[in-house]
Amino acid sequence: MADFSPALTHAEPPAVTVVRDDSLYSVPLKRTVRLDIMLPPGYRPTDAPYPTLYLNDGQDLPRLRMRAVLDSLYQQQTIRPFVLVAIHAGDRIQEYGTAARADYMERGSKADLYTDFVLTELLPYVRKHYRVSDRADQSVFAGFSLGGLSAFDIVFHHPERFSKAGVFSGSFWWRSKAFDSTYSDDTDRIMHNLVRAGKHHNNLSFWFETGTDDETSDRNNNGIIDAIEDTTDLIDELVTIGYHRTNDIRYVEVQGGQHNQETWSAVMPDFLTWAFGKQ
Repeated sequence: MADFSPALTHAEPPAVTVVRDDSLYSVPLKRTVRLDIMLPPGYRPTDAPYPTLYLNDGQDLPRLRMRAVLDSLYQQQTIRPFVLVAIHAGDRIQEYGTAARADYMERGSKADLYTDFVLTELLPYVRKHYRVSDRADQSVFAGFSLGGLSAFDIVFHHPERFSKAGVFSGSFWWRSKAFDSTYSDDTDRIMHNLVRAGKHHNNLSFWFETGTDDETSDRNNNGIIDAIEDTTDLIDELVTIGYHRTNDIRYVEVQGGQHNQETWSAVMPDFLTWAFGKQ
């Protein structure tokens, strides 16, 4: 394994360390899954186990300016040290989605395999090679767009492994039937139905973000774009099965926010302080 000793002079502020890891081969996905591991300042393999953030679309770390965001938060001492495991996407259109079923175009056909990879390969691998906690209350999963849908689905259905989900501009439009001008039944949204059929778990909490310029589509012409309405409707479903709108859920709506890494980077400090803020 790499040497994690920080190469800093006394004049430099503490900084995160990034380790590229190409050693994990996934049997269900039939590919090597690249990981970028971001270690907190002062990380030592002999430390007490760290909380962990697992992040879909890990290839986007540079556009998210994640190193600069983390360095700033650590310098401000607003977050607890944690390990970030950035998972590079493969066939994201097929691997991201809801494990229970693909959408009406058979997108997400490998989402069940991706979930299997996360639970049976990724978690044991990371816990073997890095100093991270195996406790659900110390494990967070997050993602963007389709990767956000994937992260939410995994956390919601596996409270024994994770306690928090972060969703940036989540693809909660995911449907079992096509939507067009002659068909407009929102009961076909897959994740909403899965939540409606699911159970409340006391240990779970959720963070959601949408931008007012995430898209322009407004299928029911009520003046609210679909990205926002699909997210707030999902929050309503969570509340219906017992989650508390204030204690268990945080919703951030970014004025002028777009469906891109620049918006997600700007709101990232809010998510990280929610997930790993000092108590």
